[in-house]
Amino acid sequence: MLGAFFLGTQAVYAHTEAFEPLESTIESVRTALVTKSATCRTVVSSFLSRIEKFNPNINAIVSLNPDALFAADELDKKLAAGDLAGKLLCVPVLLKDNYDAIGTNTTGSCAGLAGNRPIVDTPSVKALKKEGAVILGKTNLHEMALEGLTVSSLGGQTVNPYDQTRTPGGSSGGTGAAIATSFAVFGTGTDAVNSLRSPASANDLVSVRPTRGLISRTGIMPVSFTQDTIGPIARSIRDLAVALTVMASVGADEADNATLLVPPEARGIDYTRGLDDGSLNGLRIGLLDGFWNHTVSDETTPVIDALESTIDFLKSEGVEIINVTESIYNASSLADLDVQQYEFKESLNNYLSSPSLTGDRPTTWDEVYESGNFLVIPAQYSFINNSRIGSPTDPGYTTAKQGIDDLKAAVNKTFISNKLDAVIYPEQKNLVVKIGSPSQAGRNGILAALTGVPVVAVPVGFSQPSLDAPIGVPIGMEILGLPFSEEKLLNIANHFTCLRPLRKTPAFANDTVPTNPYVSVPKVHPDISNIPPAYPLGVLH
Repeated sequence: MLGAFFLGTQAVYAHTEAFEPLESTIESVRTALVTKSATCRTVVSSFLSRIEKFNPNINAIVSLNPDALFAADELDKKLAAGDLAGKLLCVPVLLKDNYDAIGTNTTGSCAGLAGNRPIVDTPSVKALKKEGAVILGKTNLHEMALEGLTVSSLGGQTVNPYDQTRTPGGSSGGTGAAIATSFAVFGTGTDAVNSLRSPASANDLVSVRPTRGLISRTGIMPVSFTQDTIGPIARSIRDLAVALTVMASVGADEADNATLLVPPEARGIDYTRGLDDGSLNGLRIGLLDGFWNHTVSDETTPVIDALESTIDFLKSEGVEIINVTESIYNASSLADLDVQQYEFKESLNNYLSSPSLTGDRPTTWDEVYESGNFLVIPAQYSFINNSRIGSPTDPGYTTAKQGIDDLKAAVNKTFISNKLDAVIYPEQKNLVVKIGSPSQAGRNGILAALTGVPVVAVPVGFSQPSLDAPIGVPIGMEILGLPFSEEKLLNIANHFTCLRPLRKTPAFANDTVPTNPYVSVPKVHPDISNIPPAYPLGVLH
C-alpha cells in the first residue's frame, strides 16, 4: 500500500533535504517557512522520505494521504502571496485510522473495513486543516481500538521504536511509534480507557485526554459514548497545547451530545496561554497509592524507581505530595465499571450507518465480525462475545453507570478535602509489554476514562539500557485534574518537562536498521472459538 504511493512520488521529493524532520516542532516548521529556508513541499517531502526509510522497521503507518503533496503546493501558493495565517501552517500531522478524513479510508485497522470511505472530514480534522495542517496519512491501531497491543488484521504488529521486542502501547500505538520516530510533528489518537496515554508513556511522548465533551467525536469510529474521547499526542507540551487548542475550537456539536454540556467559559481557550506562568512551588498534588505495583521485578522495579525519583524531584521544587489511600482508587476494581461492552454495538452501528460513509463495507458490528476479516486476540474473547449481545438496557449497565456517578463524586471529594491541584500515578504499573503478550496489562487509565476528567501524560524516565533497549524502555506518568482543568494540567506538565527534560530520540533514528521480523500481518480468524489461547510475536496461528 505504501510502496505504491512512494513509487509515484519519490522522484519529486527525494532530492529535498533542506528541512530536518527529526524532533521538529510547530515552531521550527513555521521558522523554516518564514525564513524561506524551506518550502511547504520541502517540509512535507522530508517527512515522507523519513516514513519511507523507517516505517518498514516499526510498521506504524497504515496508509498515506495521496493529496499530501498537493496540499503542500497549495500552501506554498499561500506563502508566496505573503499569507502566513494558521496556527498549524504546513505542520505535518498523522491521524489514527479511526478518524474520518476525506481522501483516505477509515478502517480501524480492520481488514473487514478496508473499503470504508468517508466523504466528510471529522470536525477535528476539518479544524486541523483550516489552521494549515497537512494530513500525511493514517496510523495503525489495535483492531478497532479494542485493546492496547497495536496488532491488527489490516496493519499487522506495530513495534516499539525504543525496544523492538515490545509493543508501542495502544490502542493508538501507531501514532505513538510514529511521533516518537518523527514521522510527523504530532498525531491524533482516541481514548476509551488508556489509548492516548498508553502510547505516550511507552514512546517517551506527551498526550492529553481532554474533559469529555471538550472535543467533538463526530466522525470517529467509536467504542463507547460514555468513555470515548479524542486528543493529540506530541513530543512537547507546547505543541500539545497548540494541537488541543485547534481540535477543541470546533465547539459545541449537535451530533455529539456531550459537547452540548460544556460550560461557555470552557470554550475558545488558547491552551498555550499561561504555559510558563507561575511555578511548581506550592502545588498540592495527590499520589494515588493504589495505582502502584510495589512488587519488585524486572518489569515493575523500573517504574517504581522512576516514580520515586519523580516524587523526590517534585518535592525539591516545592510541591507538597499528599498520599491518597482510599480503597476506591484501585485500577483493577474500577475495571468492573467499564461500560464498553454495553455501548460498543450500538455506537458502532450508528457510525457505520452514517450517510457520510461510502464504499464496499459492512454496515453493522455483526457484519464486521461475521466477515471473517477481523482479528480477535485471546484477551478479547469475553468482550467480543458480550458486546454482540450487550446493550444499555442490561441491568449490569445501570449498575455500572451508578458506580461511575459515585466515582465522580469520590474524585471531587478527594480534590476538595485535600485541596489538591492534581493527582499523579504511573500510567502503567509495569513496563510496556512484550510483543506476543496476551494483553497490555497493568495500565491505570480507567479512572479518567470513567469519570471523564482531563489527564496529561508526561515522561518520567527509562528502564536501564539493555541489548533490546539501547537507551531503555520509556516510562510515563499521568497528571489528572478536575473537569475542564486542562490549562492548569498543561501548565504543571510544561514546568515539569522543562525543568526535567526526559525526551529522547529512539536510538536508531538516524541509522539504517535491520528489517523487523515482527511486522507481518497476522492471520484472521472468523470463528474466535478456534483461536488458540496464545499467539507468538504478534502473529496469530
